[in-house]
Amino acid sequence: MVASSTLPDLPDSAIASLFTPEDTALVLIDHQPQMIFGARSADPQTLVNNVATLVKTAKVFNVPTVLSSIAAETFAGPVIPEITRALPDVEVIDRSYINAWQDGAFRAAVEATGRRRLLMAGLWTEVCLTFPALSATEAGYEVFAVIDASAGSSTAAHEAAIVRMSQKGVVPVSTASVLSELQRDWARVDTYDAVNDIVSEHLGAWGQGVNYVRAGFAKK
Repeated sequence: MVASSTLPDLPDSAIASLFTPEDTALVLIDHQPQMIFGARSADPQTLVNNVATLVKTAKVFNVPTVLSSIAAETFAGPVIPEITRALPDVEVIDRSYINAWQDGAFRAAVEATGRRRLLMAGLWTEVCLTFPALSATEAGYEVFAVIDASAGSSTAAHEAAIVRMSQKGVVPVSTASVLSELQRDWARVDTYDAVNDIVSEHLGAWGQGVNYVRAGFAKK
């Protein structure tokens, strides 16, 4: 008897190390003008594009999103419109605590998602991302820090924060990896076009590749 040369495909549920739209929530912290002004570890436009990608991706995959700002009316300004325009029905939780996890309303919003895996991004990396990421990990959540949708007050501060979080179990990921992990299979036609629209609009070289392919197939 000849053994089959092809093994069966695996469902997403068979790979526990990767997150899915059903077990994950997105948490965005302090993406506000004043915080972007002081961010020095990333290009501001790339940062905004990556954050917009996360928000739109979460919407496509029905991933619940928690938004928080700090001192919006007295210091840092409103959450950037690239977020709020995409999620007009999501309340922005404004707070005074530097560590968002200490704010009861913020913590309640995270708990209300019912998800135990959190995709977190924030400004600045070394403070407004690191503090709640460590706190959520301590509280039993599995936290993935979206590094290129976050930025520090310096490159050194950003990199040190990644090391600190990683040592406590927070997993660094990128915007592109988040999008790919949620899509998982390009044969999923229900989200294929929407995902490629996001890539085309926000993800630079990858987006240009999508535009090139679309233009080529359109001529056939």
